[in-house]
Amino acid sequence: MEQKNKTRVTEFILLGFQNEKEVEILLFIVFLFMYMTSLIGNTMIILLVCVDYRLHSPMYFFVANLSFLELTITSTVVPKMLANTFSLTKVISFMGCLTQSFFYFLFGSTEFFILAVMSFDRYVAICNPLRYTMIMNKETCILLLLGSYVGAFLSVLGPSIVTGPLPFCGPNVINHFFCDSAPVLKLVCADISLAELADFLSSAVLLLGSLLLTVVSYTYIVITILRIPSVQGRQKAFSTCVSHITVVTIYYGSSIFIYVRPKKSNVMDVNKFATVLNTIVTPMLNPFIYSLRNEKVKESLRDVFSKYVGRLTDKRSQK
Repeated sequence: MEQKNKTRVTEFILLGFQNEKEVEILLFIVFLFMYMTSLIGNTMIILLVCVDYRLHSPMYFFVANLSFLELTITSTVVPKMLANTFSLTKVISFMGCLTQSFFYFLFGSTEFFILAVMSFDRYVAICNPLRYTMIMNKETCILLLLGSYVGAFLSVLGPSIVTGPLPFCGPNVINHFFCDSAPVLKLVCADISLAELADFLSSAVLLLGSLLLTVVSYTYIVITILRIPSVQGRQKAFSTCVSHITVVTIYYGSSIFIYVRPKKSNVMDVNKFATVLNTIVTPMLNPFIYSLRNEKVKESLRDVFSKYVGRLTDKRSQK
């Protein structure tokens, strides 16, 4: 009888960062700048890989897909967060909240698989260079990409099936800037121990499993690099991995802190800023990490820029 008297939640309120209005406006400007930088930078990487034949290799194929995932992750979360800055209600619909959560974790999980695949690509390139083109052929790359999406979907499906039927009957206030799993589960008016366990196990298997593959790959890479006789050769081999190691460190560090903990309460404000690192900061830095440290990408950028300037000059001279 008590269950029947409870009203089903049809919308949620996203509290965001709960600061003074002046601080919220400042955060809006900063986050908007970072979001636009992320959109422009990652789109630029994707277009460069598509149009420049020099970047038609497995490594850049996965870099372009990583940039695509950065775009989808930030676009799943940031526009709604920015819109809520000037909204009096800060409301998101029930289905909108579940949809945002599902796609955030789907694309985020795919990214971890892609990072593991990229470490395997570097392993083959450094440890088996003579067989690289044979192993990492077009069919293999496509299968690895599809496998990443399928694996991510399966890792998200379990917690979604467990959480979906749970009743939400108030309160409906989410202490976050998007529909993350932990603050949403806190609003369930039923036993959530199974849902929390499914969420924890899924995160642990995904993060620690893909991290293990990455660590194993880099263990063999380091052993191979140390066997290279010349210092210049070792530096050249290691330089091809620096960008990937940087992204891996940021993503895994913050994500393991947020999601691979059986108890996730009492640190929600810390989680918010750790999530900002994953959803806004790293996607913005990704194009710089992979372009400013990479000669081929910088050369491609210079060529595109010079061609663009040349066309503008020709048009002006024709007038």
